[in-house]
Amino acid sequence: MAVEGLPRDFRGWRLHQWTSSDDRVRGGKSQSFLESRGTAAYFHGTLDITALGGAGFASQRTVGEDQHWNLESFAGIEVSIDLSRSDDNVYTLILKDELLPPNASDGREQATVSWEYDFSKSKCRPFPQIDSSTTTTTSSYQSVFVPWDHFKPTYRGKLVNTPKSLDLSNIKRVSIMIRSFFGSQHGDFHVRVLSLVAVAVSSTKPARMPSTVAGNASGHQKDAQVATTAAVSGNGRRDGE
Repeated sequence: MAVEGLPRDFRGWRLHQWTSSDDRVRGGKSQSFLESRGTAAYFHGTLDITALGGAGFASQRTVGEDQHWNLESFAGIEVSIDLSRSDDNVYTLILKDELLPPNASDGREQATVSWEYDFSKSKCRPFPQIDSSTTTTTSSYQSVFVPWDHFKPTYRGKLVNTPKSLDLSNIKRVSIMIRSFFGSQHGDFHVRVLSLVAVAVSSTKPARMPSTVAGNASGHQKDAQVATTAAVSGNGRRDGE
């Protein structure tokens, strides 16, 4: 079955269901944008590290406190990008299964645990071929499959140990973020995201669907489209929420 209500489908990204969440909420100067480029989304902007002493982040996230996606029947998420229109920076895909009301004193959102996976062009691989007679592959279009257990829990940008697992039945938010990793990344950034897809895995590998189908593909597993997107900080601490 297809997961309903997700802010991305093969006819284009539903950009009205996304909003920026940059370090400007903490006094920073970074800024991000998400634009439609054909059937892809173009995440771009400027990552500033001067205002916050080397730290900085810029992100786009789904909107709505009542969002709810059940991904229990899937094995992970496949992120597909256009390498020819993406830089070499590290990006982060973030999932949340809990959102709290804004803080009464200042109106800012209260922090909860985030589940994160870092990716870059170097982690991507060519699209798997479904049917050589009908599927066209483009060398610059590549993807990375992220099993659920590859998402790591963080709290306020710091890796944490938690007995709680990601609640796949109740995904409330998806985000694409770029971090400075305390000064190692800064300046202009851009990545062209072709799709973010929840993937049902057969006995050997993720199944992909024809780009015009959102439900069953004959002879293949069922995929669900998910909204959204993030390589690795070695010291266990990460700038950005």
